[in-house]
Parts: sequence; C-alpha cells; structure tokens
Amino acid sequence: MKRVMFVCKKNSRRSHMAEGFGKTLGKNKISVTSSGLEASQVDPITVQVMNEIGIDISDQTSKALSDFNPENYDAVISLCGCGVNLPEAWVLREVFEDWQLDDPEGQPIETFRRVRDEVKERVAKLIESVS
Repeated sequence: MKRVMFVCKKNSRRSHMAEGFGKTLGKNKISVTSSGLEASQVDPITVQVMNEIGIDISDQTSKALSDFNPENYDAVISLCGCGVNLPEAWVLREVFEDWQLDDPEGQPIETFRRVRDEVKERVAKLIESVS
C-alpha cells in the first residue's frame, strides 16, 4: 500500500479535502496523511463542504510537515504550488506532484465547492496511478 503525504502551506483547506478523499476513495489502496509548511487549523467551511458530500473530516487536525519523515512516504502531493518551498528530501520521493489548486480562503462557499470537486478528481486519478 502506497503512503501519500498531501501538503499545503497551512494544512487548513485543500490538503484536508485531499486527505478526506484519500481516506474515502483510497480505502484499502493507499495510506494518507496531510500536513502544512506550518500548522494552523482546519477551516470550518472545508469541513462543511466535505460533509455536503458525505465525508466527515471533523476529526482531522492541522499538522506541520516538520513532524514527519520523508522516508515514510512514497508519494508527496503539493496542492498549492508550495513544492518549491519543500525540503529536497520531500520532492525526491517516488512520486511528487505540484497541483497548484486555488486557495478558497476568504472566498464564497461556491469556490470551496469548486476546489473540493477539483481535489476529488485529482485524488481519484492519483489513487488509480499508484495503487
């Protein structure tokens, strides 16, 4: 089973959506964690838009990438274009992708939903490619 790290700047929106989809769509196929270049908190609107489609991420917490070891992961996915800021060991994993998805912070809920749907599509493709 491939181990996937989803990383973003603050681990509060996009990376949590990806973690939720990874755990749901990738159940028994991939192992998933999310983190941020810095830890913050999970955006309540992110929890809300994931709940709308039946995925409960209310138990997920924001974690700092520095709390993890790159050698424990096969795939690293940056959701915000922050790949250039990652320590080299993270970028050199078996799979590295930088998705550069819009940050919905401060945007209308429709933007959160659009980003959520984009994250779902990308995570589904990732699961197919690594499992």
